Parts: sequence; C-alpha cells; structure tokens
Amino acid sequence: MILLLGGTSETAPLTRALLEAGHQVLVSTATDAPLKLPEHPRLKRRHGRLDRHAMIALMLRCEIRVLLDATHPYAAQAQDQARQAAAELGLPYLRWERPPSDFDGYAVTWAENHRHAAQLACANGRPVLLTTGSRHLESYVSRARLTDVRLRARVLPHDESRRAVEQAGLAPEEVIWGQGPFSVESNREHIRRHEIGVLVTKDSGRAGGVPAKLKAAQLEQCIVVVVRRPSTSGSSPRFDDLTKLRTFLADEL
Repeated sequence: MILLLGGTSETAPLTRALLEAGHQVLVSTATDAPLKLPEHPRLKRRHGRLDRHAMIALMLRCEIRVLLDATHPYAAQAQDQARQAAAELGLPYLRWERPPSDFDGYAVTWAENHRHAAQLACANGRPVLLTTGSRHLESYVSRARLTDVRLRARVLPHDESRRAVEQAGLAPEEVIWGQGPFSVESNREHIRRHEIGVLVTKDSGRAGGVPAKLKAAQLEQCIVVVVRRPSTSGSSPRFDDLTKLRTFLADEL
C-alpha cells in the first residue's frame, strides 16, 4: 500500500492515477476538508495531524511500502517528519513537487519568511491583503498593529482557520472568508473593495492561484510581497509528472 500525504489540489488526481495503476492507496490529510476522491475498494482515507512517531505507527499498522509526500510546498515541518519516518522504516520517500510560479513580467518583492514579509508589507502604510492562509497570522497582525496599517486576511472557512483568526485577534471586518483559488476578477474585487495597496502571497504555483493574484495586483497597481519557498534538503526522488511517477512506482513495487 502507498501512503499519500495530501490535502492540496493535487491529491485527487494523484489518487486516481495511483488507483488506475493498480496500487492500494491510503490518503492521509491533516484536516477533514472535502476532497473529490473516487469511491474505490483499494482506497482508504484518514485525517488528523501526524508527528513522526504517529506516522511510523500508521505505516507499520497499514503495511505501507512507499510514502508519497504531496503536502503543500510550504509544509516544511511535515515534510521533514515524513522523510524521517520513512528513513527510520527503510521505506522509499517520494516527493510530489508542485511547479513554482512564473514571475516573469511582474514586479515582486521577495521575503525570506513570514516575519520578513510582514515587515515589508507594512513598510509604506498602504492597506494589506494577506493571502497566505491562517497559520502565520500573528506575525502580520502584530506588525500591522504596530505600524497602524489596515490589514485584511483571506482565509478558508474551516474550523482550524476560525480558531487561528480568533487567536490572532482579527476583527470580523478584517477577515475575508473564501475557498480558492480565486479568479483575476475575484482578486480585483477584493482589492478594490478593501482599497488594498499591498498583496502578500506564497509561491504556491498555478494550483494555488498565484497567476491570478499577480495579474490582479498588476492591474490594480498593488505592491506584491512573495514569501519564498522553504529550502529543501536530501536527495529523495522528486516528481511533477504523473507518467514518470507511475513508471518509478512500477519498478519500485
């Protein structure tokens, strides 16, 4: 059985491809967010965050033979835990790597991390639209309060996001609830409605709606701050092509 760590938009097509190739698949996601997974006797799903020890126990219990990590490009800690767990059991660790965005033709300011991004975003006093999710809200909220910058955070309408919003101290009018990816026009509408001057994003690729954000920001003359992807370590096989992945698994299993 293959353990597929997912939750991103690539999870469903990866699952279908693995099933079509005849594999048994266990899809594991951090939350119970809906996924368009097929009904199939060789498919199982579980949800809930896993540390290294829990992942090892799960792989032993389910007789996992390969770990395929398709978590978000910025989920560095989860990737490290998965890589270590697979190594401890002597199992292959494969990384599905979402292609980076194409920033050619766009003026962007790069940030090394969220704290740096918050500093850059609030540097000139213009209202900020945060589109990086709910996991690092505190860095942006504290910087916005310190500099008296108006902040709007666009986050998923999930329980985990609601808890993060509450913990960060955001007021209801400071939150835009929505499920992306958003179109160019949807992004422009949010920018115009909230008089945004700075848009903050991660390099989440086309699947994360980055091209639409860049185009909308360009049309609305917004500054764009991009949080760099975390650096990756190790020499594990990496894939962004389903055919190559299926060929590799056919040889491995």
